[in-house]
Amino acid sequence: MSQQLKYAVFGSGSWATAIVKMLCENLNEVGWYMRSVYTKEHLLKEQHNPSYLSSVEFHLEQLKLTNDINEMATYADVLIFAIPSAFINSELEKLSIDITSKTVVSAVKGILPESGLLLGEHFHDNYNIPFENIGVIAGPCHAEEVALERLSYLTISCADQNKAQAIADVLSSDYIKTKISDDIIGTEYAVMLKNIYAIAAGIAHGLGYGDNFQSVLMSNAIREMKRFIKKMHKMKRNINNSAYLGDLLVTGYSTFSRNRMFGNMIGKGYTVKSAQMEMSMVAEGYYATKSAHLLNEKNKKKTRTPIIDAVYAVLYEGKDAKKVFKKLTEKLD
Repeated sequence: MSQQLKYAVFGSGSWATAIVKMLCENLNEVGWYMRSVYTKEHLLKEQHNPSYLSSVEFHLEQLKLTNDINEMATYADVLIFAIPSAFINSELEKLSIDITSKTVVSAVKGILPESGLLLGEHFHDNYNIPFENIGVIAGPCHAEEVALERLSYLTISCADQNKAQAIADVLSSDYIKTKISDDIIGTEYAVMLKNIYAIAAGIAHGLGYGDNFQSVLMSNAIREMKRFIKKMHKMKRNINNSAYLGDLLVTGYSTFSRNRMFGNMIGKGYTVKSAQMEMSMVAEGYYATKSAHLLNEKNKKKTRTPIIDAVYAVLYEGKDAKKVFKKLTEKLD
């Protein structure tokens, strides 16, 4: 791989927009697929995304924009998917070209609800993409801070370390520091799980729990994450690295975290539907909670996941958040 390869981003939300911005720092041309004709036309006219990170102004000569997913998949060598997990399957169903020779990168923060698979697994099983051609982008990195060009960090995971480094290089800049990893499955699960724990942190805040409890919640969350990932994919990894612990902390504590915001609304008494309607962005952790719960239930020997169980009880079983979290406090240490 080299910087001569063509890169494309699929999606038009805040994270997709941030990734396009990062790529534009290093590449003469970046492909960008978006479903919305309105978003594309607005970009062509006003040079910014009308709905997300609207402060980021793009140079149009750097962008190859299209509403045709097959056109973009044909154009690019490296396909970076940043579409919310709840919607990506319906977008992928539009693909009619052979992408087996492409490098596919997941910037999706969740599991596909239809299959219960990580995006990398989905591409391997359904599109015959070799695992060495699959990558994952992990944080800690909020799109809003990328827009502000505040120093941020990314971990790029791929079994082929040369590919990982090539992708890391085109995302790096003065304000983006990158490192590489070979833990594709672990980092992709971590990206999913941290959103669930951020919802838990938000619920706790909405219920009136303070910083002392939040610190206990997060320290238990990283241990729970370690147990869950080890059960799903056992390999040597340092759970305290930024792709795991760092991403968990920023998602659990940041005011930019949409999952924490969603949880906070639930803690304050919003119903799931009303909270979703009020938010303009997708809280990936809502869908991830169900996926993680089902995955754990399918295990012959379940992993102990009191935080995931508590969030699931509130979001999907309609249980009272105050009572559920009171019980949760007795299970943490």
